[in-house]
Amino acid sequence: MADGPSLRVLVGDASRMASQLIAGQLRTSRSPRFETILPVCFTSKTIADEIIRTQPDVALVSSVLQDSSFAGYSVLRTIQPLNLPTRFILLLEDCEHDLVIDAFRSGARGVLSRAESSEQLSKCVYTVHRGQIWATTRDMEYILEELVATRPLRIVDAHGSSLLSKREEEVVTLVADGLTNRQISEQLKLSEHTVKNYLFKVFEKLGISTRVELVLYALAQNHRSDPAIDPVRMPQQTRRQSATLPSVIRRIGI
Repeated sequence: MADGPSLRVLVGDASRMASQLIAGQLRTSRSPRFETILPVCFTSKTIADEIIRTQPDVALVSSVLQDSSFAGYSVLRTIQPLNLPTRFILLLEDCEHDLVIDAFRSGARGVLSRAESSEQLSKCVYTVHRGQIWATTRDMEYILEELVATRPLRIVDAHGSSLLSKREEEVVTLVADGLTNRQISEQLKLSEHTVKNYLFKVFEKLGISTRVELVLYALAQNHRSDPAIDPVRMPQQTRRQSATLPSVIRRIGI
């Protein structure tokens, strides 16, 4: 991590003490350095208002706040339409399938288990600040499964008009299915070079630069186009496996 200006991070957990503990962990980092911001209280409305007022680089918000067990999602959904420069990380008690999916649908750029170490916490915030996605391998498997289950994908603008050509949509769907450029070229009977050109055009139209961002963008778009999808579903009571999973989804070239 390179030295530079301090990153401004708003921390919103269920209580002042819990938020102060997280802020203290971040401030121990020397590279990068973090300047932490705490709201005056820890309800979804107060945290959202503080994010709008201060516009930090990153907002680390717990799914559990003072007003309810899922209030953190409300914060993300309140901020998402405003197009603020702040990037969001949702702190989860358990990284269950539905909770992870709804976090990314709501605009999170990363999800972090509360069980992670302070070192992982710092890496997560820094990675998201740089414009990358923070998710474990298992989280990405959840996202890919959801995309397959909710196909067909159609990426539209605010007026409902398709942003992509029919062929570009076919390429996006196959990327979401996890196919490589070579596999896509074989399935669509195109050259691999042509597939790369389609992806470059898609990235340019959507203002993104990686396959991971494309998958997450498609997931969020598909959710918004289907009003029947329940925004937050209660997770099933399952025992979470205690395993250290890969921490960062790397940037994937095409």
